[in-house]
Amino acid sequence: MTQTPADVVEVVAMQLIGSDASVVPVTTEFSFRTSDPYTVRAVFTGPHTMSTWLLGRELLAQGLHTDAESPAGTGDVQVWRDEDPEFTLVSLSGVEGSALLAAPTEPLVRFLAATERLVPHGTESDRMESEITALIAALLTA
Repeated sequence: MTQTPADVVEVVAMQLIGSDASVVPVTTEFSFRTSDPYTVRAVFTGPHTMSTWLLGRELLAQGLHTDAESPAGTGDVQVWRDEDPEFTLVSLSGVEGSALLAAPTEPLVRFLAATERLVPHGTESDRMESEITALIAALLTA
């Protein structure tokens, strides 16, 4: 399966916050494709490792309007605004462990605004209709 180029890309300098309050710089590339309008791909690259996560675009957007008491997300990914509104926190939990990352809020706002211009919230399913129809047709002819 060929990968189409992303329609919106934002590279964000984030910080991985250790349990001992240590900080490790992490470069994160957020990307969005109009062909998959519900999803944001986040590629986290640290000094010795790289990890790719798929985040819900709506979850990321909601996280900009929440706080630590009621973060957006209830599963492996949670997002909320830090006490310092200049930063947004992202908590990731998986089989290999968990991570807490801090991102400057402004590039996330800019990224989400760019995705919103391409696919306004609430219109995602309109973009997916032809792909879903093609998938159903492929399944019925398989």
